[in-house]
Amino acid sequence: MLPRSRTLPSRIYNGVVEERQDIRHYLQVEVQPKPHGESEAINPQANYSKCFDDDGRLKRTGTFWTASSHIITAVIGSGVLSLAWAIGQLGWVAGPIVMILFAFVNLYSSNLLAQCYRSGDPLTGQRNYTYMEAVKANLGGKKVLACGWIQYLNLFGTAIGYTIAASVSMMAIKRSNCFHKSGGKDPCHMSSNGYMITFGIIEIIFSQIPDFDQVWWLSIVAAIMSFTYSSVGLGLGVAKVAENGSFKGSLTGISIGTVTHAGVVTSTQKLWRSLQALGAIAFAYSFSLILIEIQDTIKSPPAEYKTMRKATVLSIAVTTAFYMLCGCFGYAAFGDLAPGNLLTGFGFYDPYWLLDIANIAIIVHLVGAYQVYCQPLFAFVEKWSAHKWPKSDFVTEEYDLPIPCYGVYQLNFFRLVWRTIFVVLTTLIAMLLPFFNDVVGILGAFGFWPLTVYFPVEMYISQKKIGRWTSRWVALQILSFACLLISLAAAVGSVAGVVLDLKTYKPFKTSY
Repeated sequence: MLPRSRTLPSRIYNGVVEERQDIRHYLQVEVQPKPHGESEAINPQANYSKCFDDDGRLKRTGTFWTASSHIITAVIGSGVLSLAWAIGQLGWVAGPIVMILFAFVNLYSSNLLAQCYRSGDPLTGQRNYTYMEAVKANLGGKKVLACGWIQYLNLFGTAIGYTIAASVSMMAIKRSNCFHKSGGKDPCHMSSNGYMITFGIIEIIFSQIPDFDQVWWLSIVAAIMSFTYSSVGLGLGVAKVAENGSFKGSLTGISIGTVTHAGVVTSTQKLWRSLQALGAIAFAYSFSLILIEIQDTIKSPPAEYKTMRKATVLSIAVTTAFYMLCGCFGYAAFGDLAPGNLLTGFGFYDPYWLLDIANIAIIVHLVGAYQVYCQPLFAFVEKWSAHKWPKSDFVTEEYDLPIPCYGVYQLNFFRLVWRTIFVVLTTLIAMLLPFFNDVVGILGAFGFWPLTVYFPVEMYISQKKIGRWTSRWVALQILSFACLLISLAAAVGSVAGVVLDLKTYKPFKTSY
């Protein structure tokens, strides 16, 4: 039998003191007393020690740079690959305008949400470790349950979307080399199933990283990879524009009557495509659902929300610049025929080695991004299970497992089984519904309004005690309602896209 280690998953820090000595000791170490006296409340450092923060948890070590890398990893994901297609549906006028508006909305709402990390005083108030805890502390009631379902379903869907995107990039490497060897004579069609399974096996291994703050190195690697493939996509777009000698596209987007791989574009399809493009852009900017979890890794002082505010400004500015360049040059290069995936959806296989580098970067990035998005969901299920079955060794016990060239890994059997089942399930669903653009659009539409706008606005109003019908309250409600209409429109367009795809779809037999 492996030697026992500390009990309970590493993200569980509160609970009822059990009779078992190991659990009692764990809770006594982790849960520190609240400040007593006015002097301690005034001086936040009085509650800090060399090893523990004011809440009794191990000292947080995150910085402006690690927070920025987490955000960039989460934001510059597979969504960037569909931006040329999205701008192609909206045109040269509406496309860039919509993208900039989404950037400003995300920046503003992220700042509102960051201020909800602590309840009460921004320096010494009670911490909210997750998005749901922030909603519970500020709003309470049924809104907490609604937030939980929306957030974790969105995280689950994002894992599916990333599995699809990674498999497409894997196939693109194989196809580009096949295309190069045959001189363009072999269409090189292949199934995506094997590649999705390969990606799933990789994620099963990485999903065993116990906690969110332990994937910081993976986020930094993933952020570098995101810049790599975005730069390659931008470079290919610029090269294609130079080769064409002109900018393609129109002011109003794709023309009615254009022949695509899905058929001739009708006026109705033009509308659905435009609405679906809104969802694709919303997905490209989505990261609010894990903002609180990222903020919970930041050390203080200064106040966490100040560091997070700077990190969001830098991250959104950098990603918007990349998005504008990649999306606009992709549309300028291909016009109405802009591919749904900038690096894998077109027959531009020279220089094929450069495309291979870009697609390898995408795969590495998605391995990291998958973990950044799924770690909060993993932690939630494990915390709930530990409270539900506190005396179960299967759920709470951890065992020291020596690993060569690594050290000692703390193995928890519940974590091993549950996270493996999660990855297997997302992989199977990705194999059933391998529609990259439609999945991206649905996820963006489903999560944008409630998680990026509604809950941050309502929590901020509650925390700052903004009176009803004041000018600020009205302005925030107008913003929320406008974003609700955008989400509904994007959802309609994306669902219509899925319905069209299902007409010619066969389960587990999709090939590219």
